[in-house]
Amino acid sequence: MRWGTYFAVLSAVLSVGLALGVSMPLVSLRLEQQGYGGFAIGVMAAMPALGVLLGASLSSRLAGWLGVPAAMRVCLWGGAVSIGLLAVLHSYPLWLGLRLLIGMALTVVFILGESWINQLVVEQWRGRLVALYGSSYALSQLAGPLLLGVLGTDDDFGFWAATGLLLIAPLVLIGRGGAPRTEACSVSLMDLVGFCRRLPVIAWAIALFAAFEAMILTLLPVYCLQQGFTAEVALFMVSTVVVGDAVLQLPIGALADRVSRRLLFTACALSLLVSSLAIPFLLHTPLVWPLWVLFGASAGGLFTLSLVLIGERYRDDALVRANAHVAQLWGIGCLLGPLLAGAGSQWVSGHALLWLMAAGAAGLVWLTQRRGAFEPAPA
Repeated sequence: MRWGTYFAVLSAVLSVGLALGVSMPLVSLRLEQQGYGGFAIGVMAAMPALGVLLGASLSSRLAGWLGVPAAMRVCLWGGAVSIGLLAVLHSYPLWLGLRLLIGMALTVVFILGESWINQLVVEQWRGRLVALYGSSYALSQLAGPLLLGVLGTDDDFGFWAATGLLLIAPLVLIGRGGAPRTEACSVSLMDLVGFCRRLPVIAWAIALFAAFEAMILTLLPVYCLQQGFTAEVALFMVSTVVVGDAVLQLPIGALADRVSRRLLFTACALSLLVSSLAIPFLLHTPLVWPLWVLFGASAGGLFTLSLVLIGERYRDDALVRANAHVAQLWGIGCLLGPLLAGAGSQWVSGHALLWLMAAGAAGLVWLTQRRGAFEPAPA
């Protein structure tokens, strides 16, 4: 086990989470200050999701041409340049293009970083070390807005701080080995269809968690306000969900190294189903606080366990391709989840966000009960 390389790759990926956490809220705040409306800000926020889909299709090809370490360094530096240009170029159309480039470049970093970590870790530590990766990344994103609060939003310090992080991060990857070997091939949406057919449980779980994360950050505060809570309590509820997601991944990962990962996966799906159904009925009682924690932890556990299950069955080029499909599913979930929940909240029920999560969790529980659910189907 190459511990130095593991922590170097982890540090590089964490720099991305911190840089995004600092720079992305600053973009929205700057647009609001310039008088742009909610739709324009929403379109800007959607550009990285489109970048995810494009970056996922290019990751394997870029890694095949340059090698995984060099490809990660190039994309980190590309992300640094793109964020730096946000501070220099004050044009909405140019910002759209830069946000798209940021999404593409940093998606490649995520795909190759997750693949490198999963290739490195030994099987008996896989659950804990993959969980440490997921938990650390979530906490780095949480720390981003806190750092922005210290730097302030009236100038461009946030953009320059993020740029500096991404300029320095590639240096820790120099001379590191143990990366997956991959071929220079693109990953298409048809390839994604094949992945979903082979591993429908994992594919469903990844898309569900992506929708969960996008909805928690965008729609949950609004839901809590509509249910009569103050803005302060609403934000505290969102923070409780996020902390449950981030902190409890470590014990879930530790359990994954000691008990059946398939049973633990099913338990997380059941917990997400139960908590999603219970929250609307217990929303105005003290019991809702542990439910928020369970809600976040069970959703995050599904993603962590999906990465663990992918890592235990794929190596090298197949591993990079599988993580590219994870990114594709992530982009799809981030796009569709808020759209479905927003439409449902307006036209069906004020509790549509939680009903949608419950429906997704119920579908996942059903998939886990099928024979051979966690074994790849023939290609």
